[in-house]
Amino acid sequence: MEIVAISPANPAGFTSQFRLEGPSAALDPRINAYRPDIADIALANLVAAPYYAVPDLYRLMRPSAMLTAEPGEGAPAISQLLHGETFAVLDVSGGWAWGYCRHDHYVGYLPADMLARDMAEPTHRVTARSALVFSDAGIKSPLVATLPMGALIRAEDRTGDFVRTAHGFIHQRHLGALTQVESDPVAVAERLTGAPYLWGGRSGAGLDCSGLVQLTLGACGIPAPRDSDQQCERLGEEVAHDQLRRGDLVFFPGHVGLMVDAERIIHANAYWMAVTVDPLADVVARLKPDHPEPILAVKRL
Repeated sequence: MEIVAISPANPAGFTSQFRLEGPSAALDPRINAYRPDIADIALANLVAAPYYAVPDLYRLMRPSAMLTAEPGEGAPAISQLLHGETFAVLDVSGGWAWGYCRHDHYVGYLPADMLARDMAEPTHRVTARSALVFSDAGIKSPLVATLPMGALIRAEDRTGDFVRTAHGFIHQRHLGALTQVESDPVAVAERLTGAPYLWGGRSGAGLDCSGLVQLTLGACGIPAPRDSDQQCERLGEEVAHDQLRRGDLVFFPGHVGLMVDAERIIHANAYWMAVTVDPLADVVARLKPDHPEPILAVKRL
């Protein structure tokens, strides 16, 4: 990445382009990349920092990786990047890359050795809960990897029912072209029923409530923010609580789910530690002791 110092010691820099007056603007640190020592150059007119970085774009090489709030093993997970997704790197230090996920601008840290510059542009997305990658074009071939729903991959060519990729062969039924989008996010979510609940997760191997919503809407070509409060603010139009129908988003304090029909909701939840379909009335009843009005909003896309 290119680092630009804004100081008298950098006469060749961009000092004349940025005029910072008063305190830094109050920005959501989840989606605006700035630290006391460095900031995204896109924030140069909003945040005072000694250095501004021009992001370098990398893709994730691993099947998935947890994005963390701080560098280092054991740091709290805040989200997850999937294979082939892009990470905008602003700084690398101690083996950790700091930047943001390009699809939702979520800011955090990833191990730098999981990222690559030279990965081919993806052509397909994993549409099954997980896709098995075989060493050859046959179901009896050795298994070499597993990719989660939402992972991005480049298809090189086709051999029978299998698609050849840089990692091996994937059955065509587990993939969909990026140019094709699904029509029903609830149907996508239903394929993940039983997947374990994982704070910060957004793959079939484990996901949280807003990760489920983001992943399933994304499969339908609908970009969504990462967290439930952001989704409540930016997605859809509010409708009455007694007019529920399939696909409506129901927001609770710190939680979100998709209505399967007028009475049932599918959601990744810590109560069952899984993606489950439950009567909405049961979810409301569980929240009632702590929240007199459990439903904050119902949004229709």
